[in-house]
Amino acid sequence: MSLLTAKLFFSLEQVCHRELWSEDESAWSALQRLEKYLLSRSSFKINIDIPAGVCVKNPESVSIGEGTILEPGVLIEGPCIIGKNCHIRHGAFLRGGVLCGDHCVVGHSTEIKHSILLDGAQAAHLNYVGDSILGHGVNLGAGVKCANLRLDRREISVYFEDQKVMTGLKKFGCILGDGCQIGCNVVINPGTLIGPHSVSYPLLNLHGFIPANSRVKGKSHEYEIETTAILNH
Repeated sequence: MSLLTAKLFFSLEQVCHRELWSEDESAWSALQRLEKYLLSRSSFKINIDIPAGVCVKNPESVSIGEGTILEPGVLIEGPCIIGKNCHIRHGAFLRGGVLCGDHCVVGHSTEIKHSILLDGAQAAHLNYVGDSILGHGVNLGAGVKCANLRLDRREISVYFEDQKVMTGLKKFGCILGDGCQIGCNVVINPGTLIGPHSVSYPLLNLHGFIPANSRVKGKSHEYEIETTAILNH
């Protein structure tokens, strides 16, 4: 859909992999060609020493840029490109088909699968990112999950201007525009599109299309506190 192109969500002028996107195609079209794009590269190069305790599967299809730190317990599966000066923390799992720009953070017990992280994106604590695109400087709070599969396994649709748009994908998580900030323990449902510089408060269940510069709030959790006298026996 021409209105939902990459330029609605990202600034691509400085992105070295911008050929993944076409001007008149949907922003998620990059996910449709991501694996083929990665495998079509003529050369892969790991520019750091792999520390003890890090597992790299299919290293012939893995690139890692200078200055990137890999902590013990990291598992990386090719094809995968990780840019310069990234930090991949203990227990992270890059599960194949992953493209990370420069200065990205993939945190402890975070799983990234078939996704794109543009420069400065951070999934730093206990996150799942499946079949999704995180724009420049996106930050996922602890426990954020980007779900990528409907429970009924049907094709994922997106909603925009009261229209239902079929994506052609059975696995598609979310698109988070540049600078989005997502609070702790948010669940982002399949096919969610969030415009740049939007903020989501914690503990929400997000879906649909959220325009740029939005602030997404939920009702405060209501609870009661009762105090009881301590019984002396």
